Amino acid sequence: MNFIEEINQLNTQDPGSWPLVIKASSLAILFVAIVTGGYFLDWQEQWESLEQVKAEEIKLKETYMVKKKDAVNLDILRQQLKDIELSLGALLKQLPHKSEMDALLIDINHAGLGRGLQFELFKPAASETISEFYAELPITVRVTGNYHDIGAFASDISQLPRIVTLNNISIAPDKNGELIMNATAKTFRYLDEEETAKQKKGGK
Repeated sequence: MNFIEEINQLNTQDPGSWPLVIKASSLAILFVAIVTGGYFLDWQEQWESLEQVKAEEIKLKETYMVKKKDAVNLDILRQQLKDIELSLGALLKQLPHKSEMDALLIDINHAGLGRGLQFELFKPAASETISEFYAELPITVRVTGNYHDIGAFASDISQLPRIVTLNNISIAPDKNGELIMNATAKTFRYLDEEETAKQKKGGK
């Protein structure tokens, strides 16, 4: 009698009388069916939730470590913030307000005249270049004088209480043996609250 015939002759009303091999096979099939059904009907969702919780746990641990590091260095970070604020305040004081720009242009002019230079061109740009926190005004400058006076003028510009930079400098001799310096002097000013608000609004 083969295995199939044995199965066909089984008494379904009395599983206890089944051969041991068939009992074991049936239990194995039943177990697999229960596990498979349980996975798809209930455990799959729980398993996915568990994976999400594990991923969240990793992120929380990373966040905790970052915050712990910041907490340990809190006093150092506070001191660094104070130093930055002091440095920023000092730099902002070197940026004139809109009302002080005319006086700054006069200072640049006086710096050249005080060194005996002859201004052939002193032309502020028609409009400023606006950045996020400051405005930049380029001034086209052409002066005539000797080498030492031009060098002293550049040094005087660097020592002004307000920030002024000389850019695109070119120096060439003229017919009279003097030197002609062409440059772009850039001055900067801090935006007022209304201008800053407009910049932020425009950026958004």
